[in-house]
Amino acid sequence: MKVHVITLGCKVNQYESQAMLQQLMRAGFSSCPGGQAADVVLINSCTVTATSDHKVRQTLHRARRQNPGAVIVLTGCMPQAFPEEAEALTEADIILGNSNRAALLPDILNYLSSHQRIVDIVPHEKDNAFEQMQIEEFHERTRAFIKIQDGCNRFCSFCIIPYARGRVRSKPLADLEPELALLGEKGYREVVLTGINLSAYGQDFGLHLCDAVEAACNTPGIERVRLGSLEPEQLSLPVIQRLALQPKLCPQFHLSLQSGCDRTLRRMNRHYSIGEYREIVHNLWAAFPNAAITTDIMVGFAGETEEEFAESLAFAEEIGFAKVHVFAYSRRPGTRAYDAPDQLTKDQKEKRSKAMIAVTQRTMREFLEQQVGRTARVLFERECSPGIHEGYTENYTPVTVASPVSLSGQIHTVKILSAGSENCTGQLAEEVSAE
Repeated sequence: MKVHVITLGCKVNQYESQAMLQQLMRAGFSSCPGGQAADVVLINSCTVTATSDHKVRQTLHRARRQNPGAVIVLTGCMPQAFPEEAEALTEADIILGNSNRAALLPDILNYLSSHQRIVDIVPHEKDNAFEQMQIEEFHERTRAFIKIQDGCNRFCSFCIIPYARGRVRSKPLADLEPELALLGEKGYREVVLTGINLSAYGQDFGLHLCDAVEAACNTPGIERVRLGSLEPEQLSLPVIQRLALQPKLCPQFHLSLQSGCDRTLRRMNRHYSIGEYREIVHNLWAAFPNAAITTDIMVGFAGETEEEFAESLAFAEEIGFAKVHVFAYSRRPGTRAYDAPDQLTKDQKEKRSKAMIAVTQRTMREFLEQQVGRTARVLFERECSPGIHEGYTENYTPVTVASPVSLSGQIHTVKILSAGSENCTGQLAEEVSAE
């Protein structure tokens, strides 16, 4: 039977989708790309914003329309956080939460024999262990994402994710190390360590994120190690200094900011100040020259005044982020901020989004211009047009070069010649032979 997997949301979801696909393939299923008739369609959902939920519903409708006879499975964060709303989506034949993905194959087999709809959502428990998952490869990708942490204990006032993901739990090194070794043997040159609250890795059994980084960097075959999104307050100076001892660690740090105003951060229940964030960034730049600092910034949070937004805007400009994901606050039932006073209108949020995007697009262009004249190692991912290949430097600068031979999956030295609004152009600094 053919299965098509649709992944919505973060890198953790991408890892979990790959693990679920491998689970089904080991049972005799085959992977089916989009556009082909599938027997099973698996939708791994996101629920971080109301827009995410809307996209889940759209994806479900489209999957049913395009695959009228297929078994449709809805899993992921949306059904775990909002089980009643998920159950009401009758186009899904099987609804499965985040906490019991091991039931995926049994549920599919049960549905195929009974044709009775299955809703299988198990609540998270405080003492849940880290889910046993391992991947052997990432289909159609040159880098591999590895989920090493799940859950969050922070309970930011705007966020539903602790309810969708449960409490902090980490992948033991005894499980991580063989998975890394297998990916190195398979030829993956770069791995990305991911988690829901990645900075909390190991706190449940006395380890630290640095331990996972060191394990990845010590793996034969793996040349680059990258970190997913980080909560900034965990990056103390000793931690940064320990990370800097690993030459394979890519100098790109996605430090979730959310707001550049202390008053807004307190209402969000974030656990750092703007001054602390600024110090962390400067410590990173000192330890990792030419490091890219990327982030997420929310605009229009409940109670955000014009003055507070102006402070956030100024801070984003001051730091000069290499790339920013700007998004408007979305009210989520079940969070403290849902009923907070002084909710902003859609028009106010849209106006602030445009202003923040304008500033952060300018800082991105400035960062790209700073790369011109440098020589960097680029991991090439795809041929974006005939003879033009695109890849990423260690600090995640997107670079295109011309080459008559394929470069996908290879790392080559590139001289960066010019910068555009979203990427740089370079030329190969070494001879590349066709194989």
